[in-house]
Amino acid sequence: MRLLSLALPAIFSRLVIASLQVVPGGTWTSSNGEHLQAHGAGVYQENGTYYMIGEDKSGGHSFSNVNCYASTDLVQWTLVGALLSRTSSGDLGPNRVVERPKVIYNDKTRKYVLWMHMDSSNYGEARVAVATGDSICGRYQYLRSFQPLGRESRDMGLFKDDDGKGYLLTEDRDYGLRIVALSDDFTSPTTDVFSWRLEGGNRVEAPAMVKLGKTYFMFASMMTGWDANENQYTTSTNLRSGWSAWKKFADSGSKTYNSQTTFILKTSESTAIYMGDRWVKDNLMASTYVWLPLSISGTSVTMKNFVSWVPTSNFAAWQQPPAETSYEAERATYGGKARDISCSECSNKVAAGYIGGPDKGSVTFSGIRSDIDGLTTIRIKYLNGDSSPRYANVRINGDAGQKVAFLPAKGNPASSTLHANLRKGSTNSIVIEGLGSGWGPDIDRLMVPVQ
Repeated sequence: MRLLSLALPAIFSRLVIASLQVVPGGTWTSSNGEHLQAHGAGVYQENGTYYMIGEDKSGGHSFSNVNCYASTDLVQWTLVGALLSRTSSGDLGPNRVVERPKVIYNDKTRKYVLWMHMDSSNYGEARVAVATGDSICGRYQYLRSFQPLGRESRDMGLFKDDDGKGYLLTEDRDYGLRIVALSDDFTSPTTDVFSWRLEGGNRVEAPAMVKLGKTYFMFASMMTGWDANENQYTTSTNLRSGWSAWKKFADSGSKTYNSQTTFILKTSESTAIYMGDRWVKDNLMASTYVWLPLSISGTSVTMKNFVSWVPTSNFAAWQQPPAETSYEAERATYGGKARDISCSECSNKVAAGYIGGPDKGSVTFSGIRSDIDGLTTIRIKYLNGDSSPRYANVRINGDAGQKVAFLPAKGNPASSTLHANLRKGSTNSIVIEGLGSGWGPDIDRLMVPVQ
């Protein structure tokens, strides 16, 4: 199979993977200094590299791009480029809706095949669209849009079985959630395989399927629009029959930790990672990602929530968050005109405000401890009362710094992830300052792993 030649950062070759963390619901800054824009995504692994393909919501609800990012650790992501971009007219033109892009590789044609939900701005068309590419993260050729087998299609997914056959997972209001077989080249639907014609509040959408051993696991959300709900799963050893009753896998009342299923990443024959979107329906650009490890025993699936968690080097196992030390911003050293501001939800009711801006406010944290020399994930707890991201330059131990994004966050402090090389001992320093004359976030505290 043909792969895009990708120059990943040199830092990937010297990772201390056990110290890098996935932070569900946080701001994830990618290589371009922006929050990662790949919503409704699928994640695919080839030759040791993971590729995330999803919706670019930086321009709002209307289609902008189908983006592709690359990573070797599931934590640090490099923006590679767009598979498809907005055109002047047609299906990919202005005011169009493109959602839930998913890719599978066709062994016969040696093409990557991209399917997506295609619609008008008022969701009146309910179609799928298909494109093909020669490399997973390269440009794709758009083919067409249509209703599969003459039926509406809204939230959708793809699945490739062990025998190389491909399937469309598609939902419509009249025929329910369906598994549809694809043609040999994966570009057309052929026949219905199975459907769930559930009634009333039991109807499901947003399908994602994985096969572990001999068992198929289908995950989906209930139908509550952009609002989160208790997502469900069902299992069978045959795609055409024998599916179990739907049941919850996250804690009752959690609404799947305020997320909606988008993809299930298989990491071994008995392990997988849940990947969901935490939608901000009034500001889709600010939506975040909730990724959590699934606990699977036979056909039983459960999932617990974590502030953060650590993927191991082969991603078939995981660890709970390492011990952390909290460093309060109001006890750090201010520069420029940075100063205390009131914050009722912050740890000590105070945050460091007026970071950046024309007066070059900054906050310097000194005496930060690490038990290892190496790369680690630091959570920056912050507030941002704007409707758009704020940015900061963050300098570690006197380096030139890195751009970090901070999504809108009002009331309760949110987390933005900083991946930084720390020295063993208690002599580390972190400076958070503005970029140009722009305002940075209000800083509550740093949460720094010690192990």
